[in-house]
Amino acid sequence: MKTTNLFMQGPVFSIEVYPVKKNAPIEVVYRAVDALAGLAPDFISVTYGAGGGAVTSAATVEIASLVKNTYGIEAVAHIRGIDLTAPEVDSLLGRLRRHNIENVLALRGDVLPGMEQTGEFNHASDLASYIHAECGDEFNVLGAAYPEVHTEAADAESDLAMLALKVRSGVSHLLTQLFFDNDAYFRFLERVRAAGIDVPIQPGIMPIVNARQVERMVQLSGCSQPPAFRAMIERYGDDDASLRAAGIEYAIEQCRDLLARGADGIHLYPMNDPDTASAILSAIR
Repeated sequence: MKTTNLFMQGPVFSIEVYPVKKNAPIEVVYRAVDALAGLAPDFISVTYGAGGGAVTSAATVEIASLVKNTYGIEAVAHIRGIDLTAPEVDSLLGRLRRHNIENVLALRGDVLPGMEQTGEFNHASDLASYIHAECGDEFNVLGAAYPEVHTEAADAESDLAMLALKVRSGVSHLLTQLFFDNDAYFRFLERVRAAGIDVPIQPGIMPIVNARQVERMVQLSGCSQPPAFRAMIERYGDDDASLRAAGIEYAIEQCRDLLARGADGIHLYPMNDPDTASAILSAIR
């Protein structure tokens, strides 16, 4: 089933998993998927294999196939265009097709310092357009959205224009980058809808369970830290157990508020931690 059809049944609850790092046993993620599947999410998205390139996509395909064909849960396979050529995308789509995967998340991919770009797709919209042109409606293409503006965008208006281009290029369902300020999400949603973008937009929520996450997540996503969030970090930053409990509760309250105000659902980034995901989903369902 294409993920867009899930929204006909009400708010959609989904979870992201990521393959283990290179040379780590894949059984680690198998155990995480087994526990996460037991929470019965509407779909599970699988990030692109660590390191990029055509070879590392094998882990993404393998895990997505496990989700879809062993557990019977819809899988969304991430595709990162920045280090893939068109023939490599064709090969990847062929493998996904053989494993009955029909949902893909089209991403450009992060540009890291000193990184050599080896692919042909400079923007996620280029990748989405290519998939749509080559495969028609065979694959349901998802895209990413940034409630507080992409860190490389010149301003909010140009970021919104790029988002509209993604949708015109074939993206039919958006997942947002993490954020900690719900008001920022709803301001973004108001602007998006006013621009005529009417596809489902699931807010992405990452529970902060240790202080080390905060600096990295803020650096990567550019998300703001509202006063209540900062107060939590300052109070519990040196106490991992207390911060974990407080971080999960903060995420629960975020989710409850989002749903009460009409969000399309929740997409969780639990860092492969079934206990965290279970605590949140149990509280909001």
